[in-house]
Amino acid sequence: MATKAGKPLKHRSVVSSFIFKFEDGKPMVALFRRSDKVSTYQHHLAPISGGVEETDPSPLAAAWREISEETTLTPASLVLTRQGKSFSFDDESIGRSWTVYPFAFRLKTAEEGGRGEQGIQIDWEHEGWGWYDPLQVEDSDDFGGVPRLAKCLRRVWFEKDLGAAAGRVLSDGLDTLKNDHQSGARQLAGVALQILREVISKLDSESPTEEWWTKVRFAAWHIWKNGRESMGAAIMNVLLSALSSIEDTVKQHTAFPDSSHSMKWKDAVMEDLERRISLRNTASSSLVTEALAKYLESTYADRLASHEPLSILTLSESSTISHSIRHLALKSGFALDLRVLESRPLFEGVSMAAAFLDDVVAARQSRRQMEGSAGNTLVPKIKVSLYSDASAALASNGVDVVIVGADRIASNGAVSNKTGTLPTILSARHIAALSGKPVKVIVLGESEKVAPPGSPDEHVVEENDPNQLSRAWSAEYNSARVRHGGSYLTEISKGAERAPADGLVEVAVHNVFFEWVSSELIDLYMTEFGQWTVKEISKHSSRLATEEERLFGDL
Repeated sequence: MATKAGKPLKHRSVVSSFIFKFEDGKPMVALFRRSDKVSTYQHHLAPISGGVEETDPSPLAAAWREISEETTLTPASLVLTRQGKSFSFDDESIGRSWTVYPFAFRLKTAEEGGRGEQGIQIDWEHEGWGWYDPLQVEDSDDFGGVPRLAKCLRRVWFEKDLGAAAGRVLSDGLDTLKNDHQSGARQLAGVALQILREVISKLDSESPTEEWWTKVRFAAWHIWKNGRESMGAAIMNVLLSALSSIEDTVKQHTAFPDSSHSMKWKDAVMEDLERRISLRNTASSSLVTEALAKYLESTYADRLASHEPLSILTLSESSTISHSIRHLALKSGFALDLRVLESRPLFEGVSMAAAFLDDVVAARQSRRQMEGSAGNTLVPKIKVSLYSDASAALASNGVDVVIVGADRIASNGAVSNKTGTLPTILSARHIAALSGKPVKVIVLGESEKVAPPGSPDEHVVEENDPNQLSRAWSAEYNSARVRHGGSYLTEISKGAERAPADGLVEVAVHNVFFEWVSSELIDLYMTEFGQWTVKEISKHSSRLATEEERLFGDL
């Protein structure tokens, strides 16, 4: 691209960070007036902006850096609430081509440990700032903003385009996804479909215009990116499939608008989404279960005949794993030595083990009642053992199979799953190599867990509330030293007044939920289509990328 004078435009990637506060539920956005010392758009209103440097690991990292430099605010006073889809535009008047990455942050209140707006200390790049109603921000000379200011804002403040009702549904839905730390990726994908259905039901439209279709796709994009992006592969898969179906449904029901046999297009769209939501409760999980059972019954046929226990190690609470293990115990007839890690900090392994045992006991009691006094049939023994995450090596000693779920499967076959998965598999592999007893590492995951092409390093790392970890330090059964130490470290990590003032001491409490396991450590992937190889995963990933670009590329 060149200017009218024939000179090429200079390209720059920049971040635009909008800082919000809420007063009695009313949103206000901070806009900063650029000073005469900056090189472009002097005296114009803008968010906190700056270039993405080669040393920045990501646009989000650049956004945090720029915020700190230009306002002194840190994650202790801000929380990231939304990211917006990037966009590009040219400004020939200054010879620049821009690619903009928008983000939205919320000021933490004093009760949350933040400094509020008193913490905003502007630097030389700005000559002032103020609060504005986001619905009143315009791209006009009278408003005085930088080019595409309102367009950039709408990328993170979708309420203006969707309308109050649909915007509220989407915002509440994103909060639901963000704060659900009990459900797995498959369940969250189902919730994502429900959110999309509710958003569409609130959109005002008498006919399926191009504007309506853009709003639907933007809502889907936000559900994918701003809900639980760490589990975004499953969410993206179901949303892409739903959007493609909505596209076909609308075309079919608007091609013959006067047909008496054709239901209204919006009713047809809602009916299709309802069907998809109801079908998620059955099909694919059962198919994965059957595929695993068939494989294990063939591989360990001698265990079925002898009733020698098949030892399985797992962790967390995948619905597919839970369903599969129940099937092995109640229908395949394996004697099981089931070993389960607690899966801290939320102890999903504990609830999974209890639910499994409850099902087994109930099924066997029912069987005895049906058989009566003649119920002397040999019933395979079930043993359930709980282990702390730190004792993964002990739990893996002599195990036959390690079964793990997948919250995301990269195009190269690497698997993202609950933290603790990698040391568990490494321990099992190491002990197997020393003992000579083979171990199988099996990943259970529907095809919707496959993500578009990209290395694991490019996927989001989810840092969760440190309190989920630190609350255990204050338990009464701990020593006074542990309780005091936990309290002190927590205060410093939150930037409390007791922290050293020279900035040379930094404390961080990391609560990362997911980690990656490379494909070299995995024996097989079990999907609803049976066993998949890395080659098949890669092909599916490429197909997703094509569909993602088709449906989201022009937004």
